[in-house]
Amino acid sequence: MNVNFKPDGYHTVTPFLLVQNASNLIDFMKQVFEAEEIERYSNEDGSIIHAVMQIGDSRVMLSDTSEQFPERTSMLHLYLPDVDTVYHRALSAGATTLREPEDEFFGDRSAGVLDQFGNQWWLATHVEDLSAEEMQRRMDAQK
Repeated sequence: MNVNFKPDGYHTVTPFLLVQNASNLIDFMKQVFEAEEIERYSNEDGSIIHAVMQIGDSRVMLSDTSEQFPERTSMLHLYLPDVDTVYHRALSAGATTLREPEDEFFGDRSAGVLDQFGNQWWLATHVEDLSAEEMQRRMDAQK
């Protein structure tokens, strides 16, 4: 039997977040991104050794920090159907704004938030298909 080099449901690159109190990050991801918890493995003390969350068609792995694996923050970019709604849900869930939603020269509407764990979440909805020439023209016009 042939085994695929990556498990079903995963892409080639999968972010992995190391945070203090990973269960709170799981709750944040569920509330803000409507994430689904795929798996969770915990120590006897309740700390999370490994968890997997599904957001749209992508997965994010996470765990609690430990002496062997100290905290690491990340910057993640998500394409979502409605950046404005998710941005406001993130703020309601305790995130702080990095940038309010705005239309970008490259055809996305985007925003940024910082969660309570130090991770940056850059949110976008693709609203316009543009040629490379048109993007360059728009970028040059901003200078």
